[in-house]
Amino acid sequence: MERALNRAEARRGWFVAGLLLAVGGVVFFSLRPIFIKLAYAWVTYPITLLALRMVFSVPFLITAALWVRSATGHRPLSGHELAAVVTLGILSYYGASFLDFLALQYIPAGLGRLLLFTYPTIVVILSAALLRKGVTGREVAALVLTYAGLLLVFAQSLEGEQENFWLGAALAFASSICYALYLVAGAEVISRVGSVRFTAYALSAASVACILQSLLLRPLSALDVPAPVYGYAIAMAVLSTAVPVFMTSEALRRVGANTVAIIGALGPVTTIAFGWLGLEEVMTPLQLAGAALVLIGVVVISLKPAAPAKG
Repeated sequence: MERALNRAEARRGWFVAGLLLAVGGVVFFSLRPIFIKLAYAWVTYPITLLALRMVFSVPFLITAALWVRSATGHRPLSGHELAAVVTLGILSYYGASFLDFLALQYIPAGLGRLLLFTYPTIVVILSAALLRKGVTGREVAALVLTYAGLLLVFAQSLEGEQENFWLGAALAFASSICYALYLVAGAEVISRVGSVRFTAYALSAASVACILQSLLLRPLSALDVPAPVYGYAIAMAVLSTAVPVFMTSEALRRVGANTVAIIGALGPVTTIAFGWLGLEEVMTPLQLAGAALVLIGVVVISLKPAAPAKG
């Protein structure tokens, strides 16, 4: 009996730690668009800014990779596993991040995060289209809520010509699609190779892609930027890349994608709050109502229906 109670207590502690990791990951991730917008006051090249962010992330990735290799029971990745990790890393940490950096040149941080947060609904659509999974009535209702909320958020932009705004919105939505593709394809890979090793290797692949892109498209002199930009890049590398990525990967292992997705509803809210505090961004009551609908829709689509009781 005592042994069973100890096991139950250990499971609760494991789950609570996963919840705290997921919340921390969301809060730290929410700082990224704030740092990007602040850096854009000094430099307007997202390629350079993204490369600097990845350069300063590399020491953390190397440390994590060496730590995993020294662990007891470590096994090398197969060629298939390594290819999958590299592909997913480039799709998410490079592709989705680059599109997000581009989008934030044109739209506020809060709206950019809100659009990125549509990924759970896109996961449902992709699963139905690519994996032939049926769509339930609950999922349809969540999709309607989510995209009705987006219409309210962008209602003010329906009047007049705002090409840059819509370009930014399209880029942010494309970033969300990349991240959804990563989630659809990545859950099984993470369970096989481990969360820390997956994160270290996937982010390393993305870092190489970002740095190569900068070297090919921008001269080395582009790295000669004002000191505050280096500060924001370091902050992004540490506070909104390395720390939350490892926290979220471990949270996925402890509590699962469903719970992490629900906790992710904090993301747009915290980014809007940070944008209001640090960037003096504002949202109208209509846009706040739309944001609430989006969050409700995402929570509904993330919740699994309760399993029927066994008789």
